[in-house]
Amino acid sequence: MNGSNRSCVVVGLSGGVDSAVAALLLKQQGHAVEGLFMDNWEDGEQQTYCTAAEDFQDARQVCDVLGIALHKANFAADYRERVFRLFLDEYATGRTPNPDVICNREIKFKVFLDYALRLGAESIATGHYARLSRDDAQVRLLKARDAAKDQSYFLHAVPQTALARAQFPLGEMHKREVRALARAAGFANHAKPDSTGICFIGERRFAEFLAHYLPAQPGDIETLEGEIIGRHQGLMYYTFGQRRGLGIGGRQDAADTAWYVAAKDRPRNVLVVVQGPEHKALTQRWLVAEQLHWIAGTPPAAEFDCTAKSRYRQPDQICHVSLQDGTARVTFNEPQRALTPGQYVVLYRGEECLGGGAICAVETAACAGAHTRHAA
Repeated sequence: MNGSNRSCVVVGLSGGVDSAVAALLLKQQGHAVEGLFMDNWEDGEQQTYCTAAEDFQDARQVCDVLGIALHKANFAADYRERVFRLFLDEYATGRTPNPDVICNREIKFKVFLDYALRLGAESIATGHYARLSRDDAQVRLLKARDAAKDQSYFLHAVPQTALARAQFPLGEMHKREVRALARAAGFANHAKPDSTGICFIGERRFAEFLAHYLPAQPGDIETLEGEIIGRHQGLMYYTFGQRRGLGIGGRQDAADTAWYVAAKDRPRNVLVVVQGPEHKALTQRWLVAEQLHWIAGTPPAAEFDCTAKSRYRQPDQICHVSLQDGTARVTFNEPQRALTPGQYVVLYRGEECLGGGAICAVETAACAGAHTRHAA
């Protein structure tokens, strides 16, 4: 990289408006900025379902406007090994993983960071909505000012060493301000919709995509009382609290005729369902999490009170955390709906993200590989 007024920063440009404005802000601050576009996925149907080619053109237009260099790197092999393989392993065991959390930890703040440092960067930047607070001892991860866009949930597993080299220029901004800056700068992507869903699936039907990699194992659908009322296509296709796509009708003797997924009985390959959105089997008071990561390196204490999110965009839920043998039992003040093994519970104290872990059991199930109707 060339010399700079302040520091050399490589921005991960996705082709979206957020990373584009992150690069704009850093250049306005006097940094020597370069962009890097990551190719993270390749398969035989990429041209049909993937928008990478269009995204790259959007990233290139942003760099042309800013007058900065754009690098392109292929991390597809790393992505398949570090993210996609775990994604498939989790679904194969009946859990529902969150690849965005894994991608941030393994690709954006590891593989990409290492690549940028080899280019001569002092730090990297992304378009994430989050904030960092630094002192001599450590970096703290904080929620974004825009609560509707806060992405600290997806960043909770990023290690201290990576956060120390990271910048989140959008942390103090609201989305409307970001789009206004992009429009004023002349970025072609200023009105581009935000990406949603799982990146490597694109517009494909989820079940159709997953069937390419994991064999379907159909089985019975049962009520809590053990009555068989239908057939499922494979436990991996369903998630806790799911209503649509079950293929079973309602009962005339119930006030609400819709069925909801309440549990997965993996040993018997049975999908357990209940009728009505308010059924008590759809809520749980506690969960157990494993694979814990603490932003500060260590937890606040062996037991502590805080708030938690068990899914993105969920309002903070008051809870008590008890740590033992590398796991965390999180007990909520209020019942929680459809806590899902494989997803992440992320812990907060006010605006600070403390860390989190992967949900491995809920309600009365034991952790450490137990397979009951409440653990997958």
